[in-house]
Amino acid sequence: MDSLTRLESISPLRFRNSALRLLRRFLNAIALPCLFLSLSGYFAWHAMHGERGLIAREQRIADIAAAQAELSRAEADRDAMERRVAGLRGEHLDRDQLDERARALLNMVGRDEIVIPYSPERRLY
Repeated sequence: MDSLTRLESISPLRFRNSALRLLRRFLNAIALPCLFLSLSGYFAWHAMHGERGLIAREQRIADIAAAQAELSRAEADRDAMERRVAGLRGEHLDRDQLDERARALLNMVGRDEIVIPYSPERRLY
């Protein structure tokens, strides 16, 4: 039998079953790699863009640096206030600081004194 007569002898139902079998084999062969690739893509996307991803990590590092800078400024302000308060305590009273504070509160100076105002960024304490 030549190939033409063999094709004619195949019934349409048998041809359809073989085509479905071939399609099913193809889908079974490609299903697992497609599932793996889609799952890998999902995790890769979330590793970059997710809540704990690399992009969010950079933002957290920047937030931590800003918070540490603010903390150091607050600690410097606290230390300056503690130094001023320590100068006004009764154990060791700093008379110059007490005099300066009294003059600032009363807004008064002596007749023979010269007042040199400082800008806020050049304050002594």
